[in-house]
Amino acid sequence: MKKAASNKKPALGYQYKETQDLVQLVKDAAELISRNGEAAFKDFRKPGSRWQKGEAYIFVLDPKGNMLVHPDPALEGKNQIGLKDINGKPIVKGLIGAATTLTDKTEGWYHYQWPEPGALLPRWKSSFVMLVKLPSGKEFIVGSGIYNDRMEKEFVVDAVKDAIGLIEKNGKAVFPLFHDPKGPFIAKDTYIFVVDPEGVEWVNPAFPNLEGRNILDVKDTAGKMPIREMLNTVVTVGSGWVNYMWPKPGECVSTRKSAFVSKAKINNQWVLVGCGVYLADAPTKKDTTPKMSAAELIALVKEAATIFEKKGEKAYPEFNKKGSKWYSNSTYFFVWTMDGVRAFNGPEPEKENADLSESKDILGRPIGKMIIEAGRSTAGEGWIHYMYPIPGDIFPRWKSSFVKRVTFPSGKQYIIGCGVYSMEMNKTFIEEIVNRAASLIEKEGTAAFSKLRNKTGPFVFMDTYIFVNNPKGVELVNPAQPSLEGKNLRDLKDLSGKAVIQEEIDLAIKQGSAWLKCNWYKPGDNEPALKQTYVRKVQSGEDTYIVGSGLYL
Repeated sequence: MKKAASNKKPALGYQYKETQDLVQLVKDAAELISRNGEAAFKDFRKPGSRWQKGEAYIFVLDPKGNMLVHPDPALEGKNQIGLKDINGKPIVKGLIGAATTLTDKTEGWYHYQWPEPGALLPRWKSSFVMLVKLPSGKEFIVGSGIYNDRMEKEFVVDAVKDAIGLIEKNGKAVFPLFHDPKGPFIAKDTYIFVVDPEGVEWVNPAFPNLEGRNILDVKDTAGKMPIREMLNTVVTVGSGWVNYMWPKPGECVSTRKSAFVSKAKINNQWVLVGCGVYLADAPTKKDTTPKMSAAELIALVKEAATIFEKKGEKAYPEFNKKGSKWYSNSTYFFVWTMDGVRAFNGPEPEKENADLSESKDILGRPIGKMIIEAGRSTAGEGWIHYMYPIPGDIFPRWKSSFVKRVTFPSGKQYIIGCGVYSMEMNKTFIEEIVNRAASLIEKEGTAAFSKLRNKTGPFVFMDTYIFVNNPKGVELVNPAQPSLEGKNLRDLKDLSGKAVIQEEIDLAIKQGSAWLKCNWYKPGDNEPALKQTYVRKVQSGEDTYIVGSGLYL
């Protein structure tokens, strides 16, 4: 007998075929459960079937978080409501919420970091889930995920719809959830933003310095006013897409972005709610600003120090001269008192005399305390890394400043400094941070580990972080991938099959310190990258450690 042709249509609205196939797989699984009930679970458990093939597999949960179907026997048959990813994001709770939070929405997407089957390194995973209700009253959440660094446009449409539903239900009380990195609305480079009809930004987790500010006439790097276009879109057609140039969080150059915007009712007014996706292979505006190297910046600050120690405050006009070596493009000097009062600030004199001892950047990094600590240290100098906008710009970007303690002719001590935006890391820089971490471990032992893990501290910035292993290969510190801590990684291979951890340990023990190359994932990135890693052996009492850090090429 000839088999009847299928009437099923492929999942529409998705750019990539792998996403379309995933959505169709989940819809077919949901239909099978609706038709056969729990008897369908037996089919889902068959290895090699369409339901369980490689990294693509069907999972089934009940609304309480019990994992009813999963290829990992360690997860199936147990309540997994407390399962979290490496950043503390609740996985199972989020999957259930994507299909149940809003009464009129029974399917959705959830994004989190999770290792591939049989692997250790977490990668971004996007899971599509559906709520299935049986005539008996039983409910199930069925889903599947895809390891994909690309954000589909439909992902952000889904996020905006969820955000609008919560805003219209809870008002401004839901805004903190949009800021929560462990919540459902921050994934990869995407986030929810809210703007009122006059152009005042109410919510922007990526650039919180814009909140409360009217950005109606802010132009992108192509001269476009995206907020005006967004407001016009929701006023004229209700919802739609707006393309513009905008920096990714933490980056200094703009990338082509497409945002989906729509209206939400809040109290007696409406607000614009949006979410954007940075387009794959989209053009990025090149940063053509000349940059100093770390060595050049150190030399410049030390040269400035000799002038300040000779002239004191009388040197300020010299350092305030535009076009000079002290003040050109985004390069300028600042002078602080030892207790954190800004005494001199070249491009923004109106901000002088402010007490910045408790100041923090948009990531919560304590700029003031780090500068004061470096100035008061035994060396009297050091590097500070933080997010800060170029004067006259609105977007904070990574800035690396070298600061140094100086004594003015009056005998009073100050901290002078100068910084470079988006400075490229080099070997000298990585060696310096590893040596600082090693000195801290030598002095404090395991008590230093919490300082190395602190994501607002001096050892974690941009793509740079410190890791610590013991000679047996157990990972003791890894702020970028904390799920690896406590695990023996000696036999772990990099993406090219090299036993990189064993090589790091062997070289550090034998030579004291060494550089080596490996293929690794950048934190939060699914694309392989070549990494150069510097490791050194550290002795703290009777304990031996291997401390390292690296730079991605």
